[in-house]
Parts: sequence; C-alpha cells; structure tokens
Amino acid sequence: MITLNDKIIIITGGYGFLARYWSDAIYQAGGLPILLDIKQEKSKYTSYLCDITNELELLEAKKRILRKYGKIDGLINNACNNPKIENGKSKFLSLEKFDVDVFKEDLNVNLVGSFLTTKVFGSYMASNNGGVILNIGSDLGIIAPDQRIYDVPKPVSYSVNKFGLIGLTKYTATYWNNIRCNYIALGGVFNNQPENFVKKLTNLIPLRRMASPTEYNDTIVYLLSDASSYMTGSVITIDGGRTAW
Repeated sequence: MITLNDKIIIITGGYGFLARYWSDAIYQAGGLPILLDIKQEKSKYTSYLCDITNELELLEAKKRILRKYGKIDGLINNACNNPKIENGKSKFLSLEKFDVDVFKEDLNVNLVGSFLTTKVFGSYMASNNGGVILNIGSDLGIIAPDQRIYDVPKPVSYSVNKFGLIGLTKYTATYWNNIRCNYIALGGVFNNQPENFVKKLTNLIPLRRMASPTEYNDTIVYLLSDASSYMTGSVITIDGGRTAW
C-alpha cells in the first residue's frame, strides 16, 4: 500500500488549480501538505506567504516549518507564471515582438524560483539523508507547442522554462545521491477552456480528451512515496499519448 506516513511535503504555488487537488491527495495518503504562495487564501492546510524568487523569504519559511514540524520530507516545485488569455487578449506575443522583460520575469519565477527552492529545501533534505523533489512540468517540455491550436502564440518563455526544468531535474538527481528528483510532464487539464480550443487540442491527443484535474493525484503520491525509491532523474510523461505521435 502506497502511503506518505506523516511526511511533510512543501508545495510551491500551493493555491494553484492543480495544487489544491494534490494537497488533498497527499493528506489522504497520510502526509501533511505545506503550501507556499505569494497570495494568502483560506485553507485547511498550513500555508506561508512566500515569494520563491526571494531566497531570504525561502530561508525564513524553512526556519518556520522546521520549528513547527521538525523536518521536511518532500518538495513539489509547482509555482510558475502561466500564460492566460483574457478578453481575447494576452500580454504574450509572437517571438518577434516578445518583450525581454516578460521573458526574464517568467524565467525568474519558473526556473530561478525552482532553483532557489531546490537550493534551500533540497540542501536541507540532502543534509538529513533523505527526501524527494518533484518538478512539475508539461508535455510541452518534451515537444514544442503546436501554434496552430492557439488564437495567440504560446510564449517562447513557456517552452524554455519547461525544457529547462528537465535540466534542473537531471542535475539535481545526479548532484545529490541521497535524495530523489523527478519531473512529471503533464498534459492539458480541462478547466472550462473555450470549446474550439479543446476540440483542436484533443485532436492532437490519442485518447481524444484532456485530463481531468484528479488524474495526476496518484502519480504525485507515488513519486513522493517510498514506492518509487529507485526512481530518480526520470521524466514521467502523462499526456494522453500526445507525445507518442
């Protein structure tokens, strides 16, 4: 039976859409999710206001977590800038017109932030001879986005971040030999996106549908648990078969 046995698991971007489902899955498996986010919302789980691009704030969060719980067993690097379209408009433009400041901002959150959380919490787990890091990526870290399905281009920073996170995963997995680090490449999750977009995307997926929000829960728990004790440096793709074409 796969359990998390009172493991303390930090989730960055803890109030994000999927993180809410993962928090419940961790709790139901016997673990305790600790949420880090730049915003504060009501939650039944312990949470800390924290900017993951600020190393001092991360160190303070680590101190507070250790003071209260005495240990840290896992880290899910989930926080990211996620491109959204509102009223048919987006700040993300074609490569030719892409603002370098937006590019830097995205990399700062998605890659620099993940590096800093790995540095702060990963080094603690390594010094205590055990722990797990799970980097949340995308099938678009395996393949390039098919721009034909988008009304506005999927931003170049998105691809760079998702591919770069694989590099961080493999580096971390081989740098420390007493903690594990893996990357999960998620496929698109249905969240009431426009019907036309869903239709175009599902035509690229062999299972002919997007994922439901709960379909990654068991994989998250498995990768955090001792059941995956011999898995590190791996890229686990769960995308309905999209990257199999």
